[in-house]
Amino acid sequence: MRIFSFLLFVLSLNVSAKDAAIDPDNLFPQVKLETSMGVIIVELDRIRAPITVDNFLTYVVSGEYNATVFHRIMPEFIVQGGGYSKDFELKKVNGNIINESGNGLKNEIGTIAMAKENRPHTANRQFFFNVGDNTSLDPGRRWGYAVFGAIVEGQEVVDAMALVKTDYNDEMDWENVPVEPIMLIKASLLPAI
Repeated sequence: MRIFSFLLFVLSLNVSAKDAAIDPDNLFPQVKLETSMGVIIVELDRIRAPITVDNFLTYVVSGEYNATVFHRIMPEFIVQGGGYSKDFELKKVNGNIINESGNGLKNEIGTIAMAKENRPHTANRQFFFNVGDNTSLDPGRRWGYAVFGAIVEGQEVVDAMALVKTDYNDEMDWENVPVEPIMLIKASLLPAI
């Protein structure tokens, strides 16, 4: 019985440490993304997308987004990253989350949203920046892509990313991969203001 109580105590410490790390009392946390093309700062909306924000921040504070690439670029549409190493190795996934696309936030220029598969609740670690007003990604008769924040600094960096040369990539077996890698060097949660 003592061992069971001790294990519960240790597990509660891990949960508390995670909660402290992602600062659950900050409703609009900001994250700094240091990329090979410049710095981007996003402000997240925990009121409208609490599950998505906490999921994203868990990857940020654990360092899981560091040394990843923006692997999919489509001009006037999206800049996507967060899921692959520079060598196109798939990064660790914590699990899928509930789709919060019906939160009222729209896939407009300058917003950040979660990538997913065709099924609604398949988002996990990959995210994208909207570089166009992508109403087709908003929910309607189908589930959409959950927007969970907006760029507050560095829109010009994302705009420049959207213009890089892309091509078909044999390793990834898809189009729209930057010819020269664009790195997400480091992601960090900024102190609450």
